[in-house]
Order: sequence, then structure tokens, then C-alpha cells
Amino acid sequence: MKQIIRPHAEQAFAHELEALSRFDKKDKPANWKLSPWAVLNYILGTSLEDGTVITPKYIGDKKIVEIAIASLLSDRALLLIGIPGTAKSWLSEHLAAAISNDSTLLVQGTSGIGEDSLRYGWNYAQLIAHGPSKQALVAGPVMKAMLEGKLVRIEELTRIPTEIQDAMITILSEKIIPIGELNEEIQAIQGFNVIATANDRDKGIYPLSSALQRRFNTVNMPLPESIEDEVRIVHDRVIQLGQQMHVSMDLLKDSLTKKLVLIFRELREGYSIDKKQKIKASQAGLSPAEAISILH
Repeated sequence: MKQIIRPHAEQAFAHELEALSRFDKKDKPANWKLSPWAVLNYILGTSLEDGTVITPKYIGDKKIVEIAIASLLSDRALLLIGIPGTAKSWLSEHLAAAISNDSTLLVQGTSGIGEDSLRYGWNYAQLIAHGPSKQALVAGPVMKAMLEGKLVRIEELTRIPTEIQDAMITILSEKIIPIGELNEEIQAIQGFNVIATANDRDKGIYPLSSALQRRFNTVNMPLPESIEDEVRIVHDRVIQLGQQMHVSMDLLKDSLTKKLVLIFRELREGYSIDKKQKIKASQAGLSPAEAISILH
């Protein structure tokens, strides 16, 4: 079989999700594949009675994950906001994998996105031949999630123009999508909810309207508190990538990982670790050659 470069979370960690499901005897909300208890253990990591190790997907404050899960249990959507590197997308993907066993219902926010990406579109061949009909309707990820009772992810919400963002207001408040052309509506079934992410450095691009903000529970995603936590995150992620690509990462020692983390931490914060020297952040990242030279 051909090797997939980046499998979805529910594919890469299928054995962990299956193991948790076997031991999950707690009540599950409607259309959730795992109970809130099992979702929490999948995200934070644990060891099961049969010896199966559930690797941590998020290294940080347990309370953040608890609030995120509690938000998704409510009728309010979840907004994860923070600067790049705070694991917003990573956490949203794994929450969708654990809850819906499907992280593929995704809207990628850009300035050129249209309202049909958040609602629905049309098969124009069918539309021209037969006029507006359900057969001509093309459901977007949000509508599919509503019909199937799953989570849908919206990445980079503040990169979506405000007038397009506001298409979500009716969806989040009334849990419906009106289809004016058919004089009908799509109603969400239980299990549907939205996880959105936003970069708080993008506040000046397309700010969220107050009406839309009120329909989200917002969780601010912090950077790792310590260098040790950040080193552990980088180390674990590199090992996972090495396993997926069948490449040995033996040369990447912990000491070298720490050097890389220190460099990027200083560039990100604009100061040396001891706060004595101001550092001008580069607009360009390290090239592969520079990274290799550091590793060696």
C-alpha cells in the first residue's frame, strides 16, 4: 500500500481510539464516539488496564482541555485563540477525531472564501438542467456535520471576511441552515458543534462581530510554560513524524532539540532567555540547510 504522508488523527491513532472505546463504560453524549472521560484521556494521555499506552496529544494545562470538552457538550461553539505554536489546530483535530472519529470536516479560512463554503453550493449542471432541487444542492463541511451530528472545524476564523463570518450566526444560534431557493431548511442533529481557531495576531484583519463572539466559548491557548515542556513537545512530534516517514531521528538528541527550542523561543519573544538582549525577529524561517547545520 502507498504510504500516506500525513494521515488524519483518527487514522494515525486508530489503535488508541479503539483501545479507549473498549474500556469506555461511561455515558456518551448523542453521536459521540467516546465519553468525555475517554476524550480527556485521549488528549492528555494515560495507560489502560491492558497496558495500552495512550500518548498525550496536548502537553499543557489540563483545565484548558476540560473547558474545551465542556464547551463542546453545551450548545455553544468553541473558539481556540492564540499565537502560532500554541497547538490550536492540533487540539481541534484531535478533539474531532476523539468525539466524531472524523476530523476531515474542515473549512480553511482565507480572505477569498465564499459564503457557500460555510453553508452550501450548487451543482450547476443539475441546476441548469432541472432547476433548484435537493439533487442539485452541494453540502459544505458545515452542512455535512449538521446532517451527521459531527464536529466541524473552521481554521483561521479571523482571516474570513466579516460579512462571510456572520453566515455562522444563524447556524450557531438556531442550529439551522435556511435554503431560500427551496423554501426549506437543514436542521442539525445532536452531536453537531463547531470548533474554530484564530490567531490573535490577526485581530486587525477581520475582527469577529460581537454577535458572533457571543456564540462562542473562547479558550485562550498559552505557549508552553517552560522550555522543558516545549522540548518535550518538539521531541515527541519529531519522533511521530519520523515513524510516519520511516526516517531515523537518532541524530536529534535532546540537547540539540533544546538548542533549537531556545533559538525559536528567543526569536518569538524578541528577547534573549535572560531578558538582557533584545532580538530582532527575522521575517524568514530557517532554511533546511541551516537547520541541518544546527543539528550537526
